[in-house]
Amino acid sequence: MKKILDKLEKIVYYISMIKKLITKCPVCGGEMRVTTLVCKNCGSELRGNFELCEFCSLDHEDLVFLRIFLKSRGNISEVAKKLGISHPTARVRLRDILDKLGYELEPEPEENINEILTKVEKGEIKADEAAELIKKMRR
Repeated sequence: MKKILDKLEKIVYYISMIKKLITKCPVCGGEMRVTTLVCKNCGSELRGNFELCEFCSLDHEDLVFLRIFLKSRGNISEVAKKLGISHPTARVRLRDILDKLGYELEPEPEENINEILTKVEKGEIKADEAAELIKKMRR
């Protein structure tokens, strides 16, 4: 998570400094590409087929959430308080944003606990084994 935070902090700052790019074609919905870069100082142009950054496709609300998340140093409780939403809602929004960005996420402990309980229900493991696995997860 630390690597993701470091990367997000740098990129979100730069994205917030530029006008929002249109990432989807308004006619067909296809992916838009940047084909010309222009120097603000001398007007030199560079033509090509440039990909947009991964954060350019996020909507304004997602970028606002990420800015608050980064300013809060990843403290999701503080993010929830600043946005006036519940802690679980803030966690879901963060997971949704990370999913939009294509990041592989480790299952949250609750998901693992549910998997263990399902195995107990199916008779795949015994209750004492499940209790031991859950204890190990919480350490």
